[in-house]
Amino acid sequence: MSAPRVRRANRSLASLLVSFTSGSIRGVERRTPGEVDYRLARQHLISEYRKGRLAQHEVCDAHPELMRAARECAQPSREDCPICEAHKLVLVSYVFGPRLPSFGRCITSAKELKALAKRSGEFSCYVVEVCPNCSWNHLARTFLLNPARSA
Repeated sequence: MSAPRVRRANRSLASLLVSFTSGSIRGVERRTPGEVDYRLARQHLISEYRKGRLAQHEVCDAHPELMRAARECAQPSREDCPICEAHKLVLVSYVFGPRLPSFGRCITSAKELKALAKRSGEFSCYVVEVCPNCSWNHLARTFLLNPARSA
């Protein structure tokens, strides 16, 4: 084998062994295109709170309307609140897009989300985790409802 051929073979072997895609990280589920996950920001905020650099009233500041949505139409989660550690978090989803109110639409079911995904236009979904007990909230992730349609 000539030197350039060996280098090319080594490069292709290396690309098979080391993949720098998000799927190569252990514990990462398959995500949709255009999805943004805010776990790192969440972890930083929790870390600052536990170190005493942030007071509870600074991190537990959910808007009253978000708290109402958390009580009335949120999806339950298996995760404990990282602040009060006494209750489970709930997930509140909002969709923004054409022909929706400027403040978005709070989604109450998967059926409603699927119906919006079928409509024409670009719709963005924001999922917020909320503790109904202590008012802690954090944007968990955002994604496009139908990324193939918007491309």
